[in-house]
Amino acid sequence: MQQTKRTCPLRIAVTILLLILVAILILSGFYFTTEDQYSVVTTLGKPSVVENSGLHFTVPFLQQHTIISKNIHGVSIGYDSNTDIGIESESVMITVDYNFVDVDFYVEWRVTDPVKYLYASNDPEAILKMLSQSYIRDTIGLYDVDSVITTGKTEIQNAIKEKISARLDKEDLGIALVNITIQDAEPPTQEVQDAFKAVETAKQGAETATNNADKYFNEVIPAAKADADEEIRLAEAYKQSRINDATAQAERFSELFEEYIKYPEVTKQRLFYEAMADLLPDLKVIIKSNGDTVNTYMPVGEVSVAALGNEG
Repeated sequence: MQQTKRTCPLRIAVTILLLILVAILILSGFYFTTEDQYSVVTTLGKPSVVENSGLHFTVPFLQQHTIISKNIHGVSIGYDSNTDIGIESESVMITVDYNFVDVDFYVEWRVTDPVKYLYASNDPEAILKMLSQSYIRDTIGLYDVDSVITTGKTEIQNAIKEKISARLDKEDLGIALVNITIQDAEPPTQEVQDAFKAVETAKQGAETATNNADKYFNEVIPAAKADADEEIRLAEAYKQSRINDATAQAERFSELFEEYIKYPEVTKQRLFYEAMADLLPDLKVIIKSNGDTVNTYMPVGEVSVAALGNEG
């Protein structure tokens, strides 16, 4: 009887303990997910995805769940994102013109298939970083140092992004590249940096000189064109004047030739007097009539007119 009394409390205690364990197991099966999380549930090793947010339950021992974030993740290349300390083994590269350049990249990615992300590879993030480093070096090697540091950053980023995205689609790791950006790009040593700055200063000086030359060109050329147009106009006017003079002289010559045919001697005298009037405008001619003692002094031009009158 006493043994029975002792056994009852022990049974009660064991029962309570079992109930507590069962309650803990049941409660451990409940979990909660948010809008930015996936839940991958494996039932006897077979995975399935739960995308809805809220409270969920898995059967203890038979099911397990893994929470995967839907947010965008980042990987730094060339520097430690926590300490911002550079990693030369990742950042120093050689360009197509055989210059060294120190380039830092930041790669952004997200999970697109949580099952493949968990089971298609051991470490998809490490694979992404390795692929990124490979394609970054391959692409940087196609550009000169000037393009990498200044003008070609956008083109380089787009080229690298296309290569990585195509490779991730082929590997089917359950992740996708969101973006890749050049955080910083500069020559690796201070001496090279100083030389590069000197080159950039010279380029800016050249651009300033070119802009000034273009400005001078835009100011001078219109004025020069206006002067040229004026010279052409004057030349055309002079040309027309000479043509008119030549035409008038040709017409006069034709008239004189006709007069010469009719009155050759008189025409010869007239031409002679006109030529002498042009050469010696002050020259006077003495005209003496037969049987007349009075001498007449006439300017050579008037003699020409008189000869013309006698011709008629």
